[in-house]
Amino acid sequence: MHPAPSIAASLGVIVSRGFRTGLYRELTADVAEGLSEATYPVISALERANEPVSAAALAPVVGLDRSVVSRRAAALIDAGLVTSTPGHGDRRQALLALTAAGARAVEETRRRLDAAVARQLQGWSSSEQEQFASLLARFTATPLGESG
Repeated sequence: MHPAPSIAASLGVIVSRGFRTGLYRELTADVAEGLSEATYPVISALERANEPVSAAALAPVVGLDRSVVSRRAAALIDAGLVTSTPGHGDRRQALLALTAAGARAVEETRRRLDAAVARQLQGWSSSEQEQFASLLARFTATPLGESG
């Protein structure tokens, strides 16, 4: 039997809203006011962008509508985790960026994510963990829709 259906089913669990929400809730609990399972994808994507970016540019990255990203970014701005500045070419466009407090919050959530993954891998040999990391990196190197 080909492993593709089993892999697809496992990926379905990982990307399901319930799985993500529970994980994000664990990662963000008591880290910073304004940071929650709802706002985590926005602040995490901002950190990965590594430069100021608009809500419209973040929307496809986090899989949300621009207006939803804007509302969630507003909560992060109110909490002092994100700043908003006018765009360079279009002053109506707001560019979002992490504050120092936002960067620290993301750093803490990433530390918690690393710990959660380490807990999940307990009982696996070092060799199995390394093999899994290598194969997962290889699997995700090309998005599924682009693999041909």
